[in-house]
Parts: sequence; structure tokens; C-alpha cells
Amino acid sequence: MGSAEEEDLPATDMPRVVGVLSALLERLTERNDTAAGPGALEPASRSAFRAMTKPGISVRAYMARIARFAGCSPACFVVGYIYLDRLLRRRRALAVDSYSVHRLLITTVLSAVKFMDDICYNNAYFAKVGGISLPEMNYLEVDFLFGVGFELNVSPETFGHYCAILQSEMLCLELEPEPLLPPNAAAPGSAMHCCLSEDDGTSATTSSSSSTQQQQLAA
Repeated sequence: MGSAEEEDLPATDMPRVVGVLSALLERLTERNDTAAGPGALEPASRSAFRAMTKPGISVRAYMARIARFAGCSPACFVVGYIYLDRLLRRRRALAVDSYSVHRLLITTVLSAVKFMDDICYNNAYFAKVGGISLPEMNYLEVDFLFGVGFELNVSPETFGHYCAILQSEMLCLELEPEPLLPPNAAAPGSAMHCCLSEDDGTSATTSSSSSTQQQQLAA
């Protein structure tokens, strides 16, 4: 994992949403690393999502790896982003930094794939893709589910709000404003019954820009 081939993977070889989301998370990770200071790994902030050492693969390469091998729909990355936000709102002590971002990504994408797609790989496969052991993958999944209170439903409105956040991020990156998802990508609600809690509705509607979203994720 983290080969030169993955590091040099062109953005055109992965879903556009993956490139935009990786850029947002890379910037957030760098900001939180700077705020924490060198060597800051406080016991109070330790969790299953925090590795003891920084992984030797960039966020972009890691997400490209997941996109290449997971075989999931592009919409799963948006839903994974929503799940990440939900988890961080409930666990204020957990920050997206170099120690946690990779485990958070593989866990939220795994959960999103299981909820969104009809066919998906098992935990053993995702553990190999993510570069962790199967027991770790299983524990992270359970910890995440309890962390979000098993609230996995995503309404079409919430999905649209987070897509808008990523669209704004794309404009900040001065990328060509093309659609984040393919025209045939199904949003939540198109093939399933979804519900939205009041807390999620409030958080989505108030996240009107990428900078606001970053502050919420960093909390």
C-alpha cells in the first residue's frame, strides 16, 4: 500500500467526488496537525480510530486505492462523508488528523457501501484494501455504528446539501465545474426508504460552505 503507482494515479482515473473529498480532508488534516503541534497524541483523545504512528500513504492515494479496489458507487463517498460528519459531531474529542483520517475513511466508506450498494465486498476484503487487520476492521465498524447511534439513513435532501458542499470545494480548487457524480448515480432515497433526524437536518442546512463544514469536522 502506498506504492508510487498509487501516488501518481491521475485524478481522471478515479471518481471526481473522490478527488474533491480527498483535497478537503487533506487540508483539514494538515490544519489539525498544525493546531495539535508536533508529537501530540494525548491519551484523552485516543480512540480506535487513532493509529499510534502516521500511515505512510497520503489521503489522496488512500482514497484512490479505496476507489480502485472497493468497487462501490460514487455516491458511497458522499454518504461516507455524511457519516464522518455525524460521528465527529457526537465525538467532539476526535479530530481528523494524520493519525485518524485513514481509519475514519475506510470505516465510513465500508459502512456506506453496505448501506447503499446491493453487492459489496466483505470486511476481510476491506481490511486488506485499508491496510489493517480483520479484527481491527470489525472493531472499527462496530465502534462507528455505536458512535453514530446506528443512524445510517440519509435523506435525498441531506445528500443534496453535502453534494453542494463538495461542489463549493470544487470551485475553491478551481476545478472545472463538472457534476460530482455520474448522471446515472443513484442518490439515497431513489431505491430505499430514508429518514432524517432533526439534528441531521439542522447540521446539513447550516453547512452552506466548505469552510463552515471544515470547522464542524474539526470540532
